[in-house]
Amino acid sequence: MTIHNTLLTTLFACSLAPLALAQTATPQPGDPQRWYQEDSTAQAQLRTLRKEIAAALAEAKKACRSEPSATRATCLKDAQDTYRQDMANAEKLREAAHPQ
Repeated sequence: MTIHNTLLTTLFACSLAPLALAQTATPQPGDPQRWYQEDSTAQAQLRTLRKEIAAALAEAKKACRSEPSATRATCLKDAQDTYRQDMANAEKLREAAHPQ
């Protein structure tokens, strides 16, 4: 696993952490109530997961922009590859995050 894949995996895991905490976190003043409501259907869970995967891609791209120009293209390609792979496996990721 390259350093880029490790970074992307870490970013993805961090992006999903708020979803896990939403069930037990105490609402903060000004937070929308929807942040603290669990997705009740598989469709809603999948929709949220896809948003999180897209957010992870945006974070990875941002991190890639701070890399030296010699490695930036590879970093961006790895980020895009991870995004495609995660989107292709979104249903499996959802099932793993929400076992029945």
